This record gives sequence, C-alpha cells and structure tokens, in this order.
Amino acid sequence: MEMKHKLKGLTDQLNTVIVGKPDAITDCVTCLLAAGHLLIEDIPGVGKTTLAHALARSLGLQFNRVQFTADLMPSDITGVTVYERHKEGFVFHPGPIFTQVLLADEINRASPKSQSALLEAMEEHQVTVEGQSHTLPSPFFVLATQNPYDQLGTHALPASQLDRFLMCISLGYPDRSAERELLFGQDRRALVASLPCQLPPQALLELQTQVQTIYVSAALMDYLQNLMAATRNGRWFVQGLSPRAGLAVLRAARARALIGGRDFVTPDDIQSILPQTIAHRLTPVQSAGRTPREQVRAMVDSLELA
Repeated sequence: MEMKHKLKGLTDQLNTVIVGKPDAITDCVTCLLAAGHLLIEDIPGVGKTTLAHALARSLGLQFNRVQFTADLMPSDITGVTVYERHKEGFVFHPGPIFTQVLLADEINRASPKSQSALLEAMEEHQVTVEGQSHTLPSPFFVLATQNPYDQLGTHALPASQLDRFLMCISLGYPDRSAERELLFGQDRRALVASLPCQLPPQALLELQTQVQTIYVSAALMDYLQNLMAATRNGRWFVQGLSPRAGLAVLRAARARALIGGRDFVTPDDIQSILPQTIAHRLTPVQSAGRTPREQVRAMVDSLELA
C-alpha cells in the first residue's frame, strides 16, 4: 500500500506538468516499471521533451538529451576512443548515452546507421566501441520521440528498432481546459526545475524487480498466447508477434497490476496496455482499412477470454 501511494505521488506530480494526459502518464510510468523503453510519436510542441525532463527530475535520475539530425554519427551517441599523449595510451570518452534517462529527440530524423547505435544499448544495457564493451548506468531508460512520417526529413524506424521499444504512445493536442491551464499557468521549464524527487533510483530498481514477481494465472497465459496466435494467422496482420513481443506484453501487464496495487494480473491489465505495446510492431492486412491500434482493438474484441 505504501508503494502504491508513492507511485500515485509520482503520477500526480507528472500530471501537474503534462496536464490533461493522465493515460499517457500512466503508460509512461508503466513502461519505466517494466524496465522497457518508450517511443512517443507526435508533432513538435505537445510536451514530449518536457515529459522526459519531468520524469528524470521526479525520479532523481541522470538525464541527457541527444538531438537526432541527418549528420549525427553513431560515435556522437556512444562515445569515442582517442589517443592521449600524456597517458601514453587510448582512452575511452563516454558519449551522452551513458546516463539513466536518455531523450533521443526526433530519432527518425537521423540516418538508419545512427539509429542503430541504440540497439545494443536498449537490449543489453551496454555499448561496444572498437571491440570493448562498456556497461551503462542502471536504471537505463530511453525515451525517444519521432515526428510523423509525412513530415520532411524523416526516416522510418526499422522493425528491429521498433521492437526494442516496449511501448509506443502519442500525447496529442490538449483539450480546451488543459490548454488554458498551460497558457495561463507557470512556465513549464521553471516548473520542471522545481520538481522534488518522488521516488529515488534505488526504489525504482526495487519496483522493477517486484514487477517480475507479479502472479499471472495459467488462464491468463492461455489468453495471451491466443492473442499472439491471432496476430500470426494472417487474418489481422501481415506478420505476427515475436516471442520477445509476448514477453513485453507480460512485463507491461505486470507493471500495470503493480500500479493498481495488486500482486496479480487481470485481463483488464493486458487489454489496457495491449495497443500501446504491440501496435507499433504490426502492419494490418491491406484489406483492413484500419490503423494498427484500431486493428489490435478489433482483434481483441473478436477473441473470448480463455
């Protein structure tokens, strides 16, 4: 109960910064508790960068930002090894990826080669430079933003990159009342700078460990496998989910249960995180005429609980 209270304090604080988006905030915290990485696809100016700053401040985590551009090189992210004469040897200079919260801003403006610099870090929590592996800090959380693909200068993220993101969400425009609060309220940068730490890094690591112990019944495992099988039967999607995606759904559902103060997963937990967790990994069949999220919801509605 105490941990549920702390998590509520965290989400309440984030909701004071990103107003009118409680579902997106809950998804963000869910992704973090599940030790995953988050992709936010939206137009510029709706609060993606502010959310990343607020999250790092609220958790007392180290924060770095990389602005992805067309001329960004992989070494600009991971770091370089250079010869230093006074040390008579090569010395590794860590790049901005050596942090606890990395904001990969407008990730799809960079070339695929630079995008791929994040793959090893997101999966293995390490980077390899000139054959030498370097461990990243813990916890390590990538929050990436991307512009809509119809904007100039964007490169579509490859499937292998998308698969490394546990969840993909969109903030969207605020409603009228939330926008009015933004227009007449305190400057967001000053507000973020004044945020107290709600949950220290060690507590976050303990919660991430606790997520792994949340109970999942055999019936819910059957339901999850039925969902995964439905994505693979060719009726709904061009290509189905991988086992890694199934593990991602399970982790996110367990994290959502923990936020709800429960030590067991319910069907609602799975259904509440499913579109955000799998839609970005799937392409609807051509005849569907739906977005990936709409297709996921239609598939879920067609299946009965196991």
